[in-house]
Amino acid sequence: MMEPGPSPLLLKGGRLLCPASGLDQVGDLLVKDGLISDVGPDLSEPAARVLDCAGLVVAPGLIDLHVHLREPGQEYKETVASGSAAAAAGGFTGVCPMPNTSPVNDSRAVTEMILQKAREAGLCRVYPVGAITLGLKGQGLSEMAELKEAGCVAVSDDGRPVTDSRLLRRAMEYAAGFDLPVICHSEDLSLSAGGVMHEGPTATRLGLKGIPAEAEVICVERDLNLARLSGARVHIAHVSCAGSLEAVRRAKEAGLGVTCETAPHYLLLTDQDVGDYDTNFKMNPPLRSAADRQALRRGLAEGVIDAVATDHAPHSILEKEVEFDSAAFGVVGLETALGVVLQLVEEGVLNLHQAIARLCSGPAQALGLPGGRLQEGSPADVVVIDPAKAWTVDPKDFRSLSRNTPFAGRALPGRAVLTLLGGRVTHSLLGD
Repeated sequence: MMEPGPSPLLLKGGRLLCPASGLDQVGDLLVKDGLISDVGPDLSEPAARVLDCAGLVVAPGLIDLHVHLREPGQEYKETVASGSAAAAAGGFTGVCPMPNTSPVNDSRAVTEMILQKAREAGLCRVYPVGAITLGLKGQGLSEMAELKEAGCVAVSDDGRPVTDSRLLRRAMEYAAGFDLPVICHSEDLSLSAGGVMHEGPTATRLGLKGIPAEAEVICVERDLNLARLSGARVHIAHVSCAGSLEAVRRAKEAGLGVTCETAPHYLLLTDQDVGDYDTNFKMNPPLRSAADRQALRRGLAEGVIDAVATDHAPHSILEKEVEFDSAAFGVVGLETALGVVLQLVEEGVLNLHQAIARLCSGPAQALGLPGGRLQEGSPADVVVIDPAKAWTVDPKDFRSLSRNTPFAGRALPGRAVLTLLGGRVTHSLLGD
């Protein structure tokens, strides 16, 4: 016997905002049997539970193209279940976990295990990203046909670049045959070797070895040229600097099927925020200059940057509460990303329509994922946002198992107050 679906739910009087369909109006959204049943003004449904959404924004569930859920292998940092809970709390209904687990997600068995864990948690749709090369070793290609059949939506060696250009070309050609996007971690390791933060005056003052922006730009240029050569769909991960953005802009103007993302921390912070060796501001690529941040903000508003993706990288205090040189790269971001983007709206960098687009429809289109649209008959993956619900980031309240955030103590202007996955409530602050 099939289990009954969630009870009907009627979201009344919210600002219905769906960039993919051009919807932006005050109205109602009816959820029945896990699907969006109707969208419009003055809806009624006698059997439905009614939620007053006046003054709130009702949007498609957010989608994060770049997370690290750490399972299998490092469950003390994060699990699929805890990462899914963090995602739901942040308004996300879909996430793409990178393959640098232990063992690496380079096989059907690992992909299927991740998907099984996601089904058991039932809090978020998980779209695994498989490895480009076996074991992320940059030598032999993974069995991409098997990975796609198992449920992978893209391939990447994220965490490290594929340094062999010939091999990456073959990987792109192979992936194109299965319509799998290739997500590139673009980094020239010979330039970044030993670096721990952006190369500039702050690194000099702190006596830390820097990573020049060119370490990213050179490799982005290479990866885009290989995209042109192979005809593959290529997505550039975690763009952090102006030079990389301009390379992507030129590629798009030339008609290449390329997309890119940046992360919330690159849009709000700079290398000066490292302060006195605060390891919660250490990530790879590193925080860049104020000029780079300004360029990324412009690129986001213009749509050159398709998506804001968190690069959610949980680490325990064992990896973070150590000397800056020795600390692990990476910060968590699922529970703060929406607030950071709403900060950009408050500052006038983006309008709300652009902000929602970069968090749902842009990511969905970049990797060809379902979702990102308020559409009758579609799964009711929905986020309700209170853009005026100011809050202060307290890592102790995180659903994530890790607390390594650069935003601790920062006041943010709004947040998700309700998240629905297939019509089920996975997170709610309504009534708080």
